[in-house]
Amino acid sequence: MSSGTFRVQRKRRNAVIAGVVLLTICGFAFAHHGSAMYVKKAIVLKGATVTKFMWQNPHTLVLFDAKDEKGNVIHWAGEAGSAGAIRLLGWNKYSLRPGDTITVYIWPSKFEGAAGRLEKIVLYDGRTLKDSDREDQGDINRY
Repeated sequence: MSSGTFRVQRKRRNAVIAGVVLLTICGFAFAHHGSAMYVKKAIVLKGATVTKFMWQNPHTLVLFDAKDEKGNVIHWAGEAGSAGAIRLLGWNKYSLRPGDTITVYIWPSKFEGAAGRLEKIVLYDGRTLKDSDREDQGDINRY
């Protein structure tokens, strides 16, 4: 077998390996961003109080307290996009501070208690922080 034939076979093998690796990585990325675990309609929690804002990857987290119909305080966790993604929508690591009063639009988890995917947050001064630049309905992938 000539060295040219061996080189072609090696390039072909490397291309197949690279393709398999790429498809595997893409599959994991798409699986990660599903929306099936959330209720398909956002609920609105008015007068919520931020307890912690975690500017991080892969998802930014907003921890907040909101009262239920009986006046009991419920500790919520809302998940937003990555810090890099929501930065493009106007967020920054100082957008929310403990003690801020906010209105939260959130798609509750079907499985976790007081947790969900954030749609948007309206700040006390009326500014809105969205998690997507589209008007999502909660039943479609956002990314």
